[in-house]
Parts: sequence; C-alpha cells; structure tokens
Amino acid sequence: MRNVVWMISGYVAVSLLTLVAMIVFRQDATMVTTAVWVRGTLVAAGSLLTLFFAVRAARGDRRMLGRLRVVTAVMLVAIVVIIALPGMFPLWFKLEQGVCGLLLLAVVVQVNRRPARLSR
Repeated sequence: MRNVVWMISGYVAVSLLTLVAMIVFRQDATMVTTAVWVRGTLVAAGSLLTLFFAVRAARGDRRMLGRLRVVTAVMLVAIVVIIALPGMFPLWFKLEQGVCGLLLLAVVVQVNRRPARLSR
C-alpha cells in the first residue's frame, strides 16, 4: 500500500500544479476555459480526498480501501471520457489528465489485486 500512497501523492502534486497553472494563465480564455476551471478544481479537491482514503487504507482501514477502490475507478473512467471528448478541453489539459490517468490506472490495478494487503 505504500506504493499506492506514493502514486496518489504524485496525482495530488500534478493536480495542484495544474491548479497553479490555471491561475497563472487565467487571462488566456483558450487555455483556461470554464470547463478547465470546473474540472481542474474538482480534480484537485478530489485528489486530496483520495490521498486521505489511501493513507487510511494503508493504516488498515478496510472501509477506506473500499472507498479508494471505487473512487479511483470512477475517476479513471472520467479521465478517459475527458480525453475522448473532442473540443471541450484544450490539449494541455488532456495531457495533464492523461498523466493523472496513468497514475490512477496503476493504483486501480494495485488496490484491486487479490488480496490487497493492508499494513497494520
């Protein structure tokens, strides 16, 4: 589970850096669209919640492991949809979502292996 926490920490870092980029480039309406603001903000907040779930799961909380399994799978599907949607998001944001998706894919695989071991 330590690897899961590290991967989700990377996801948090990428999400927060994206939020910073959105703020820096807020004047460029083609780069930071309304959809980017909404999705980027939700992803950053969700990444922090996901990290909370991962840390608690790593400490042995089985309920948090269940939540982590569901949340990471749902977010991964949402990322695939965002990347596939034509024209709604700028390329830079789709690339960022792709990086997040790769990190989450690794997490989804790891937490859904049998058995997912909890450390105590």
